[in-house]
Amino acid sequence: MAEVRPPPKRPEDVMGALADRFNTGDIDVMMSIYAEGAAFVTNSGEALTDPALIRRELANFMSVGLPMTTDVRHMIVADDIALFLVDWEIKGTGPDGDDVHLRGSASDIARRGSDGFWRYIIDNPYGTRFREKI
Repeated sequence: MAEVRPPPKRPEDVMGALADRFNTGDIDVMMSIYAEGAAFVTNSGEALTDPALIRRELANFMSVGLPMTTDVRHMIVADDIALFLVDWEIKGTGPDGDDVHLRGSASDIARRGSDGFWRYIIDNPYGTRFREKI
């Protein structure tokens, strides 16, 4: 597993931690930012909670081998829950030599656990718009 910092202790660090993990290219590292029972919203709008299925969806995104950048538009924190509206982008030349440009506006929710670390509980990469297959 790639070397990575622990999950964030502050909600304002959640998106940076997500991008850092994504950019390692290591699915185990990526999964470390998700809380037990987390949901990932698929292109059909289904909320997956099975970690194996979430891994599959994330691996699909990560398979292009390009870094993700994030720009938090809005963050609302209430006690141990944070809602993020964030623009994300994956752009560059893919492993097959084709140009790749994926982007979206996510609506994500993170929760501070009893250990003090913030982790994803809902990852909805395209907010209210369902994503297309990668």
